Amino acid sequence: MSENRSKETEMGLDENVAGALCYVLTWLTGIIFLLIEKKNRFVRFHAMQSTVTFLPLTILGWLLRMMTTPFYGWGFSLFWFISNIVWLGVFVLWLVSMYKAYQGEMYKLPIAGDIAENQLK
Repeated sequence: MSENRSKETEMGLDENVAGALCYVLTWLTGIIFLLIEKKNRFVRFHAMQSTVTFLPLTILGWLLRMMTTPFYGWGFSLFWFISNIVWLGVFVLWLVSMYKAYQGEMYKLPIAGDIAENQLK
């Protein structure tokens, strides 16, 4: 075997399936898989990356959405527009992350991938 990582997971799933599942409910499944999976580095990486990526983005999206409440007119429209752009970006990132993990790639997202990798050392 040319790769030096274990294909086994503690849940009995293929590592690519478990890696993709880390992203299904964004940071929530990331945290769950971090707590459950203790030995498979591939799954732990994707779980950490999911948490590090989507928890701050979810908070940012919520804050932007809340900013629409006190504003009327152009302020409402501006924050509503920005909030929707953030959610669209999060959705695309979510799909790409699940796809890459399912393909068995240790795909590192900018910034979050390095943070996730460093947290697992």
